[in-house]
Amino acid sequence: MSRPYQYVVLRFVPRVDRGECLNVGVVLHSQAANVLLCAWHVDDDRVAAFAPDTDLAALRAALEAVADVCHAPPEGVDAALTTQGKRFGWLSAPRSTVLQPGPVHGGAVDDPEAEVHRLLERLVR
Repeated sequence: MSRPYQYVVLRFVPRVDRGECLNVGVVLHSQAANVLLCAWHVDDDRVAAFAPDTDLAALRAALEAVADVCHAPPEGVDAALTTQGKRFGWLSAPRSTVLQPGPVHGGAVDDPEAEVHRLLERLVR
């Protein structure tokens, strides 16, 4: 049974003023399947070629923080982020940081957990 979902691609933007980006992850939300998932991959060589001064540990920490928000509401944050849908909305909101979400896209799929990995392979790796 296909279930609707939405996703965003997470983009590494080393210089916000230039707007150049490198895809590093995916966040997928399906209310029908009751899931909010994140998958990411940082290719050290590719990032170094793209932005040699990148703090790879900081980039990975930012991606881990996104994954943590997918799993549970962050402590000390507004109670409005308790639902998966609201957390997806917060994660997919435009921002001017080195880790930015792309536009929201949608689809329908039988297995959202397999889909997040398919999207990662197709759009990031």
